[in-house]
Parts: sequence; C-alpha cells; structure tokens
Amino acid sequence: MNPAATPDPPNSGGASHQKHVMTAEERAEYERLRRHATVRHRRLRQVGASVLLLFALLLAPLAVAAAWVQDTVSDTDRYVETVAPLASEPAVQEVVINRLTDRVVANVDVAAVTDSLVTVLQDAGAPPRVVEGAESLEGPLRNAVRTVVDRTVTRVITSDAFQQVWEGASRRSHAAVVNMLTGEREGAVRAEGDTVQLDVGEVVDQVRERLVDAGFDKAAAIPDTDRTITLFETEELGKAQDAMRLLDILGTWLPALTVVLAALAVWTAPAHRVMLMITATGVGVMMVVLLVALAVVRRVYLDSVPPDALPTDAAAAIYDTFVRFLRDSTRTLLVVAVITALVAYLYGPGRPARAVRTAADRSTTAAGRGLRRAGVRTGSTGRWLTDHRAWITGGVIAAGALTLVLWNHPTVAAVALVLGIALAVLIILAILAAAAGPADRAADQATERAAP
Repeated sequence: MNPAATPDPPNSGGASHQKHVMTAEERAEYERLRRHATVRHRRLRQVGASVLLLFALLLAPLAVAAAWVQDTVSDTDRYVETVAPLASEPAVQEVVINRLTDRVVANVDVAAVTDSLVTVLQDAGAPPRVVEGAESLEGPLRNAVRTVVDRTVTRVITSDAFQQVWEGASRRSHAAVVNMLTGEREGAVRAEGDTVQLDVGEVVDQVRERLVDAGFDKAAAIPDTDRTITLFETEELGKAQDAMRLLDILGTWLPALTVVLAALAVWTAPAHRVMLMITATGVGVMMVVLLVALAVVRRVYLDSVPPDALPTDAAAAIYDTFVRFLRDSTRTLLVVAVITALVAYLYGPGRPARAVRTAADRSTTAAGRGLRRAGVRTGSTGRWLTDHRAWITGGVIAAGALTLVLWNHPTVAAVALVLGIALAVLIILAILAAAAGPADRAADQATERAAP
C-alpha cells in the first residue's frame, strides 16, 4: 500500500466523492453558452462605448467655444492680447480717422468765415472781383481745413501713443466685455438694443486736445455725444447673449467632461486601439465642422453690418481679430486628433503600419550596429531599454501629451515641436537599445545561467 496515497474523504452519505466528467454533448453546450455570453458582453461594451463617444463628439465643439469664452472673459491679459491688434489694423484705423475728421470739420463753420471776409471786404470798398473771389473761397478753405485735420488725426491714430492708449483703455474696460455678454449697458463695449457698440470717447478727447494745441480752437466744440462705433447689428443679439452666458458658465467643466467621456469610450470599448482611432477621427471631423461654422458666422456677420455703419473690410478685421484664438485652438485640436489617429493606426496590424514599423526597426538597428562597429556599446543599459521598450514608448508619449496639457494655449507650432522632440527621443532610445548587440545579450544570459 502506498503510504503517500490518501483515500477520498467520505461524503455525508458514506459514498466516495467522484469527479464528474462532461460528455461531448455537455462540453459543446458549455462552449456554446460561453461564446454567447462573451458576444453579449462585447456587444454591451460596444453599445456603451458608442453612446459615450456620441456625447463626447457632440460636446467637443461646445467645449472648445466655452473654453475660449471663459479664457477671454476671465483673463484680462488674454483679453487685451485679443483686442490689441485692432489699434494697428489699417481698416479700423481708417474708419476712426474718417469719423473723427468728419466730426471736426462739421464743427468748423467755414461758411461763416467766408461770409465775414466778404462783409469786411465790402465795408472796405474792395472791388467786386475781389468780393466775388472771397465768396468762392468756401470750397478751397473747407478742403484745406479737412486736409489739415485729417493729417493731424492720422498722426494720432497711427502713432505708438494711440496703440498704448488703446491697450490701456482695453485693460481698464475689460469688464465691458462681461457687460456686453450679460446685456449690461456699461463699459467701452456694450449692447444697445440689437447692436453692439464700441465707445471711442477717450480717443476723441485726445484728438480734440491735440487739435486745440495745433491752433484749431473750433475743435474744442467737438461734442461729447455720439462717440460710439457700431460693431454689428443683429436681431439675434439676445439669443447670442444667452448662449454666451451659458457657455461662460459651462466653460469651467465642459471641456473636462468631454475629455472624460472620450476616455471612457476608449476604455469601455472591447478594442481600445480601434476606438482610440475612431475617437480621434471623430474629434478631427468635429473641429473641421467648427471651422466651417466660424466661416459661416463670419459671412452672416458681414452681411448684417450696414456699409454706412462700418465698411466691410473693417468689419472683417474686427471679426477675424476677435475669433483668431478660437480658430487657433480649433486648428491645434485638429492637428492633435490627426496625430493621435495616425499613431493608433501605426500600432495596428495593417500592412502599411507593419511596413512602417519594420522600416523604423531596420533603420535604428542599422544605426545601432554602426555605433557598435565604432566601439560604442550600451551594454546592460541598452538591453534594459530593449526589455522595457513598450513601457518606455508609452512613457514618452504620455510625457508629450502631459506637456501639451500643461502648455499655456498651445498652438500648431507647439504641437509640432513636442511631436518632433518625442520622435527624436524614441529614435535615440531605439538606437541605444540596438547598440547593445546580440552577443552581449547572449553573454549575459550565459552568466545568469552559470550563477548559483
């Protein structure tokens, strides 16, 4: 009797326990039920991931716009950076120069001057030809006054001092943007009925002061009223203000919610890489939709501005200046989405992806062999890089993504810079790994086997 063998423990009925062996029919039924449960589980995950992805894509354009509104309204430096270029925009400068020149000339009574001159000449007994010549001086004198005033106003508007005044006024009146979005009727930029107006009163004061100093005493009569420029008129201003207020409220957490939904969609899907590629492609498409929407809104805005209120080129300059950071953010996200989709594809089993990976491996291996032939061997460090290649690649990609997240207002150029550095680091690490050499690896393995 084998002492190592132990009898099966008796059950409660006293009979020995026997292991049940499934028949072929039972095993087939078991496998069928198991496949059915797996398929059902995968379908549920696919449906859940699709719903999360749909919400993420629908919220993506709103999240970008909300972040832009929140950033522009809450950050004074960002707001000044947004509106500062308007002071040096030729089309806007031309509008301000013409408006101020018209108002100054309108307050210079040239007809009264010529009438007084005619009266003086008549009282002095001047010849009729001289009197008639004095009467015809009104037109040339008015043109001369306009020329001098236009030259003076132009020097003021195109000077660096005006740029500084503009930026200072913009900084001090930053609260006016909030007032416009909330419908308050205060500040430099304010809503009046269905119009949005810009108050240039500070500029008018400076021009009036310089004209008086130049000898135009009549310029002191420039009125303090009607010192606004209509930026645009629209019957939908009330709805736009409501939408802006909503975006301002959501601007803090809507972008974070969109990112979380997209991440959950990728994590929930059975095929993470494929869902990542689909998500990135969808985000890219939504960014294109947002760019198209901005172009359509631009056309609507230009059509809503009467030419007599604001020339088309000036209106276009104002719109393009205000939304340029929103366009930049949208383009940046579009580039990031394209890069993410491309990277996810290159990690897949497709033939082009395999060809790219093979070519990269051959290139880095050849470079590593060149280093070994030159006497440069990375030894254990290179072998460690080879053994942990997947983790190192993931770490470099994560570091690049974190850099873009922490970057203050990244642009397409910033994305290109981070991508270039990440690729350079991966290439260098791959070459260092290849420089270890297979012989060194075999020697290390032999040493490990010989070790007690």
